[in-house]
Formats: sequence, C-alpha cells, structure tokens
Amino acid sequence: MTDSNAESVKYGGTLPNKTLSVCPECLGIIPATIFEKDGKVMIEKTCKEHGKFSDVYWGDAEMYNRMRKYAIDGRGVSNPNVEKKAPVCPKDCGLCRLHKSHTALANLVVTNRCDLSCWYCFFFAKKAGYVYEPTLEELRRAVRLLRNEQPVPGNAIQLTGGNPELREDLFDILKMIKEEGVDHVQLNINGTHRFWNNPEWTMKVKESGVNTIYLSFDGVTPKSNPKNHWEIPWMLENARKANLGIVLVPTVIRSVNDHEVGDIIRFGMKHMDVVRGVNLQPVSLVGRMPRKEREKFRITIPDTIIKIEEQTNGEISRDDFYTVPSIHPFTNFVEALIKKPQYDLTTHFACGMATYVFEDRGKIIPITRFVDVEGLFEYLNGKAEELRKGKSRALVGAKMLFRLNSFIDKDKSPKGFSLGKIIYNALIKHDYRSLGAFHHKSLFIGMMHFQDLYNYDINRVKRCCIHYLTPDAIIPFCAFNVIPQWYRDKVQEKYSFPINEYEKKTGRTLEKDAYKRDSSKLVSDPVYEKAYEGFV
Repeated sequence: MTDSNAESVKYGGTLPNKTLSVCPECLGIIPATIFEKDGKVMIEKTCKEHGKFSDVYWGDAEMYNRMRKYAIDGRGVSNPNVEKKAPVCPKDCGLCRLHKSHTALANLVVTNRCDLSCWYCFFFAKKAGYVYEPTLEELRRAVRLLRNEQPVPGNAIQLTGGNPELREDLFDILKMIKEEGVDHVQLNINGTHRFWNNPEWTMKVKESGVNTIYLSFDGVTPKSNPKNHWEIPWMLENARKANLGIVLVPTVIRSVNDHEVGDIIRFGMKHMDVVRGVNLQPVSLVGRMPRKEREKFRITIPDTIIKIEEQTNGEISRDDFYTVPSIHPFTNFVEALIKKPQYDLTTHFACGMATYVFEDRGKIIPITRFVDVEGLFEYLNGKAEELRKGKSRALVGAKMLFRLNSFIDKDKSPKGFSLGKIIYNALIKHDYRSLGAFHHKSLFIGMMHFQDLYNYDINRVKRCCIHYLTPDAIIPFCAFNVIPQWYRDKVQEKYSFPINEYEKKTGRTLEKDAYKRDSSKLVSDPVYEKAYEGFV
C-alpha cells in the first residue's frame, strides 16, 4: 500500500483488514492491519525506522462484526477547501476531496484558557505557552466556512476550549453565530467559572440561543470527578430555572472512573427533567505513551458498553447499542422523499455507538426492547427505493401511517407518548418539534472514541463528521488533536498571543483564572444532598 491513500479492501469488510496509519514516533504514513485476536480487534503496524506497534482497536470482536454491516460512505463535500488534485490523508486536511462525510458537528475553539488543569486534557494555555483567543471577525470567518459547505451546509456548532465561560465576549460570539444562520449551538464547559454560581448568566445563555450545555462530568463521587463534583448540583438547578438541557460528558479512563459508568447513567436518569443525555468518551491517549501506561488506561467503546451492562445488571445490554451510521435509513428515506441532500451521519462505524433509554415505573427500558430497530431500518430503505422508482409520495405516506406502529410493541413501551406518530411526523411532515417530546422523555446514551497515535486508522479520519473550525480551514477531529503539530498548534499559534503579552494587554493573569473552592461549605448545603441522594 502506498502513500496515495488507496483503500485496498472494501471499507467495513471482513477481518483481517488493511488500512493506513501513522508511526507514533516519526508520524510517517505506514500500512496497518486490523485483525481479531483473543476476542478483541487489534491494530498493528510496523515502521521501518521505529519498529512494530500494536494496540487494541475495539475491545470486543463480536460487537465489531455486528456493527460493520452498517458501514456506509457519505457524499463528502462538493466544494473542498483543499485544491490539491492528489491530496494525502491526513496531511492535506481542510477539507479535501478524499473526505467522505460532511460536517455534522463543528467544534469552534474560542479560547485555550481554562480555570482547571486536568491531566488528560488535549490542551490548555499554560501548557501551550500562549493564549489562543480569536477575534470576533476571525471566528465569523470560521463559521462562514461551515455555512458555505456543500451540498449540506453545516448547521451545528459546539463552542469549546479551554473553557468558553472565560470569554468576556461570549454573548457577542453567540449573537454572531446566530447571525450567520446556525440553528443548533452547544456550549462545552466545565461549569466552574460562571455556570454553577450565576443563574442570571445561565438564563442569558439560554436566551442567546444555546440549545444544550455540554458539561464535563467524570463520575458521581469526588474521587472520580474532582473537576466539578461539588458544583454540579447548582448547575442542574440553574439549568432547570432556564429550561436549558444538559448533556453529561464523562471522559472514561480504565482504572480511574470506569467502575462508575452505571452510576453516571443512573445519575442522568435521576435528573432527566434537565439532563438530555450522557455522552461517554473513552480516553484518547494523546502524545507518546509507554505500553504499560496504555494498557493501564486504555478502554474502548465495547469495553465501556460491557461495563454498562455489568453495572446495570443487564437493564442496559450490549445488544441495545447501535453504531452511529446505522441511522442512515432515516436520511435515505427523507432524501428520496424531497430529492435534496440531507444531514447524514456517515462516520466510520467504529467511531461511535448509541442508544436511548426510558424510565417507566422505576425500570430502565432501552428503546430496542420495544422497537424492532433493524426491521424499521429495512422498511425505511425499502420505502426510499419505492420513492426513487417513482411511487407516489402520498401513497407511501399513507401506507407508512399504519405500518410504522407494527415495529413498536405497545405492551412493552413506556406509557405516555406515541413513537410511531413522532416518527411519521418527522419523516413525512418534517415536523421536528415532535422529536422534542421524544428527547424529553428519553435519555440519550452515546459514546465517541477519538483516536490517538497508537490506534490511528486513516479510514476513520476520512469519514470523520466531527470537525474543528478555524478561520482558514475545516479539520477533522482526529487530525486536529492527534497530530497537533500539523494543524492545531499551527492554527493556534497564528491567532494567539504570548502569555506575557496577553497579560499585559488585558491586565489579567492566568493564575487568576485558576478556580478555587470551599468544598466543605458546598457539601453541607441541602442542594448538594438532594442532587447526590443515593450516590454519595
């Protein structure tokens, strides 16, 4: 296999599978093999100069084989920023013509300053040696790249950092994003600067058009979640008052907090009136790391799912989870119906898994226990094919109105809403308000495992749908963060200030950013006790 990035076997094919990766030492692009061993999926590669590297790719081969059938390529972008005729992945990101997915969610870094300094963080200002805070106009340029993406203009942005709470002009940034026509805005924060102690700020965040707070939450105990354990109860209360949904985002690390994944989900369900989801992220072991440390901390998506199964006593099982591109039949149907490219999650099948769970009469009910998921997928693909062959939209819609409920076991489903009607309204009437009722009655459980130098698969990079916006280009997540010297560092150095220059210009110091708490005062408050009742 050569540097041309040609794929030697069909993506999603049987194991062993050939791909391309990078050498963790010299970053040279080298061949790699994905294969099964002892019930796990491994990736192995050899650099002529630095030798052989082997690591776990997916912790369960059976789950991998079940999910690979959902592998599908999207249409990519028709107006790539990279003009090279023969780009090389991942050296020529921006996006290029090799990329298979449009931007589903765009990360917009507004600062690398943070009031915490978590040891596993991708980056923060003090470690970088500079402060990255693009101007409003530089950020606007980045947003316009997203909105100009074709054939599916990007419409979802997550403001991230560092900690965006530290930007004094945050509301100006949110106003600009709305001016540029972005509908869905997430705010990715740890909550320790303003969210927990300023309900007026939280209300203003909601009024400024933020749909969801993407909130760091690594566990239910102080030991597992030292970053914001004590402040979480007040964040929940402030979000309730503002009617602002929260997604809890745990970074899952073997031997650190993987014993609490079941309790994290239970905590989310306890607060389902405001918590919309739990998005677990198995840790990306960025940078050079000895094998002994990788084995200590490495956890993959299937490992996490199996932990959930064990810690919920099977109420949520491995069979309840599906890979992200499995929902392509919904997009396929809508595209056939309205004959226009639609938002489509065509990420690599090994990148993410998800399910929805409901609470009914004290029990956790995953959606797969009352919906024939695979039958529904097959039915939608069949109807899409009928529409493409010229069948009447009205006739297809009329048949669907009665047929959709046949995939739902009403005796096992939670009480109080009609899932068949919700699906029908979304697919046929394009009434997405009904989906709000679905999300308010359910808890999304998802996971996304970002890559590192040891499990790097260029086939995954080419299908990435979570991208970083910069003033000059759009970069896939696992190119931007995993090989920072190629993208992240160059971008941020270009639009940054040396720390001393920043402090002189603003009159602020990074030391003053550092968060300090009085934990004894917080734990004695009834708000804390109520939030963690049954957990601490």
